[in-house]
Amino acid sequence: MAERSQTAPEAGNDMGNDDAIGGNVSKYMVLPSGYCGQPKKGHLIFDACFESGNLGRVDQVSEFEYDLFIRPDTCNPRFRVWFNFTVENVKESQRVIFNIVNFSKTKSLYRDGMAPMVKSTSRPKWQRLPPKNVYYYRCPDHRKNYVMSFAFCFDREEDIYQFAYCYPYTYTRFQHYLDSLQKRNMDYFFREQLGQSVQQRQLDLLTITSPDNLREGAEQKVVFITGRVHPGETPSSFVCQGIIDFLISQHPIARVLREHLVFKIAPMLNPDGVYLGNYRCSLMGFDLNRHWLDPSPWAHPTLHGVKQLIIQMYNDPKTSLEFYIDIHAHSTMMNGFMYGNIFEDEERFQRQAVFPKLLCQNAEDFSYSSTSFNRDAVKAGTGRRFLGGLLDHTSYCYTLEVSFYSYVIGGTTAAVPYTEEAYMKLGRNVARTFLDYYRLNPLVEKVAIPMPRLRKEKPPPYKHPLLRGPARNHPNGKGDKKSSVNHKDPSNPF
Repeated sequence: MAERSQTAPEAGNDMGNDDAIGGNVSKYMVLPSGYCGQPKKGHLIFDACFESGNLGRVDQVSEFEYDLFIRPDTCNPRFRVWFNFTVENVKESQRVIFNIVNFSKTKSLYRDGMAPMVKSTSRPKWQRLPPKNVYYYRCPDHRKNYVMSFAFCFDREEDIYQFAYCYPYTYTRFQHYLDSLQKRNMDYFFREQLGQSVQQRQLDLLTITSPDNLREGAEQKVVFITGRVHPGETPSSFVCQGIIDFLISQHPIARVLREHLVFKIAPMLNPDGVYLGNYRCSLMGFDLNRHWLDPSPWAHPTLHGVKQLIIQMYNDPKTSLEFYIDIHAHSTMMNGFMYGNIFEDEERFQRQAVFPKLLCQNAEDFSYSSTSFNRDAVKAGTGRRFLGGLLDHTSYCYTLEVSFYSYVIGGTTAAVPYTEEAYMKLGRNVARTFLDYYRLNPLVEKVAIPMPRLRKEKPPPYKHPLLRGPARNHPNGKGDKKSSVNHKDPSNPF
């Protein structure tokens, strides 16, 4: 049994009972059973008392093996998926096996080759562990929970190693990112505080559009995008950043989109959960994406603020709320894909399929075959379902999901693991797809004339005259694929 170091802070009985894990380990040194001497190299020190950290308990099984327990979401013991912790005081060439023993889910992409992330102080870029060193299995020793074990060899004694479920994206990183955008003083980028979380963190709202679209009395076509309502779904933030980076760029497509559309983006709906290292819930244990029907201004203040704004825009005769897209990450499926709503009106249902079909043409990692339309009762409180029922037939509401692990390119079976850049690339392709949806392609050539071309290509053959309305205003109502230019996203489009 692991012993607590003399300098480690006490935490009651948190370390002795699986159900009583109440906080993260803090500089917790694991000493061999019966050891009475001075701590030395190789007596590992675990820490998760940092932003977005999560590790609730450590048990030493043997000299080389450790059972690690995920701290449940605050005020909600049901959810145990996200982990993020550091290990230090290692010995060179020290080999270990770490067992994450209390996952709350049974299905996992760890069955399909996913591996935890690792970085260290001398190698600060996140990498995936080799899948051959990762095992996912049901363990009779842990209440038949599913366990993910991974083998690792520490190679540099002075390094601090960090392990995580997926690429972390913290609240502080997000604030620094927005601060850097604000300093550029772009006249088409606006940042405001829509409200505050329970712990007084900012709920940021971004508006990206040409200033002309914001003048008094101007009619607006609004695309509303949200992310990180589930705090452990970190890929959501990378996709969101990809959307933002593209829309504020000088790319000809971005410039056309800013002229014709107003993008409203709330990239982090659950800043407290993100900061605390929760997987699914807010500070008070609420799954915010089940409370859209009646969000409380004191228990769900960020959700309440966003819902009030959306209803206000919906009631404004000058504003057409055309799209609502909520970005998530998926723990059991590959690729990017969407969930949409089911309508009695067949034509409306078909029109709703247009955007994901166009996105599938633009993004090699997006799967239309995995996209589904449903109205399960369990999803009634989600943003997609609630707003799909509230808004009229001219609005489309989607959940955009992206795999925590990988995507499979059409015609192959090989899984390509996602990187931070690949997540952001999906975001750029989401933004580009609005050009196809609104058939604004001919305008790109006009704004592109003074810009240097990024790559040699023939101008696309435009089949239709410019129609300023969306594809749903066309006679076929489905968005003719022939008029859509397949804007494959180069690795560096700017």
